[in-house]
Amino acid sequence: MAFRFRMSDLGALSYYLGIEVRQGKEALTLSQSAYASKLLERSGMVECKSCVTPMEERLKPTKASTATKVDATLCRSIVDGLRYLVHMRPDIAVTVGYVSRFMEDPREDH
Repeated sequence: MAFRFRMSDLGALSYYLGIEVRQGKEALTLSQSAYASKLLERSGMVECKSCVTPMEERLKPTKASTATKVDATLCRSIVDGLRYLVHMRPDIAVTVGYVSRFMEDPREDH
């Protein structure tokens, strides 16, 4: 291709669109740990403890709520970030999809 097109070699890929790439002799490893850390910082949840189940079981939030509204723009930004994180973390896909239902009118109790 270099013969046909003008190209420059940027070396081995290490980071692309929030995805860290590690290339070894035997394997190629993809990770979004830096992206996830930035998302935790933006949401103010750096100090939160991790858990096995990403959502309370049998949780039944409703759109009719009396809780205080939260910043809708920040909420959408965080949920969109979680949607992107799902590419590497399919285990949180159901929870992120569930939370996405409440982006129109986000409140503290959801």
